[in-house]
Amino acid sequence: MTDIMIEATDVTRTFGAVTALDGVSIEVPHGTVLGLLGHNGAGKTTLVNILTTVLPPTSGTAKVAGFDVAHQGDEVRGRIGLTGQFASVDEQLSGVDNLVLIARLLGAGRREARVRADELLDLFDLTDAARRAAKTYSGGMRRRLDLAASLVGRPDVIFLDEPTTGLDPASRIGLWEVVEGLVGDGTTVLLTTQYLDEADRLADRITVMSAGKIVATGTAAELKSQVGMRAVHVTLTTPQDAPAAVVTLEKHGLAPVLDEAKGELRTPVGASADLALVVRALDEARVEVAELALTEPSLDDVYLNLAKNKAA
Repeated sequence: MTDIMIEATDVTRTFGAVTALDGVSIEVPHGTVLGLLGHNGAGKTTLVNILTTVLPPTSGTAKVAGFDVAHQGDEVRGRIGLTGQFASVDEQLSGVDNLVLIARLLGAGRREARVRADELLDLFDLTDAARRAAKTYSGGMRRRLDLAASLVGRPDVIFLDEPTTGLDPASRIGLWEVVEGLVGDGTTVLLTTQYLDEADRLADRITVMSAGKIVATGTAAELKSQVGMRAVHVTLTTPQDAPAAVVTLEKHGLAPVLDEAKGELRTPVGASADLALVVRALDEARVEVAELALTEPSLDDVYLNLAKNKAA
């Protein structure tokens, strides 16, 4: 098995005068998760459609599990699973019948198909609802069944295209845990999402797309480091103490920013140890603190910063 399970090189896709993808290149090593982050229309789903052989690239090349998506489509399709933005199960069939049907279509015998269906129903906590029609399932149950369906053929690579859209928080976390288990067993995942916390939790590396291009790539920590430092947020017990707080923090080499209306200070710091420096400085000036917190830059900050720079 190849070490690089998903590879795109200078992939472009046009629809008439519209360029949906413009020279996109990615690599996803075996047993890892690449988070593809971007707003609607950024090109995420178009890239997934090319990698899953739904669309050919206009130019450039792409391989999945070592096979060319344009010329070896059958080999690619035999090694992948796909969960799209909307559940694709047959709502008239029961959960078990959906999975058995897919297994039979993939060539499994009756007994083998039923065994595989039972395994997946257990994995996704759907055994109790196995004989109910899928139309009676909750949104979270349908998404779990949809993901189970994409795993019937034991794929080496799974494409998850915004799999938790519309789910409640508990259902989202449940799906995250399933994905983490699959990756732990060696499955390679490409995850497209608009949820920054989802990418932060699941992805080994994150690629940010905008207007069909890649605008940034790296680990979550690397991307966060691009937008700024940690900061200590201080809420003063007495807002009138704000001028004294600013003076004492500046004496200690810090650069606080004051929000006078709220009586709050935001002080950028280079390391978490600087939190103690802020506390000591305020104590020396006899400034009382009602609340104090150390915050890290988030992927929200990264995305907003990249979007702003792209717009500029």
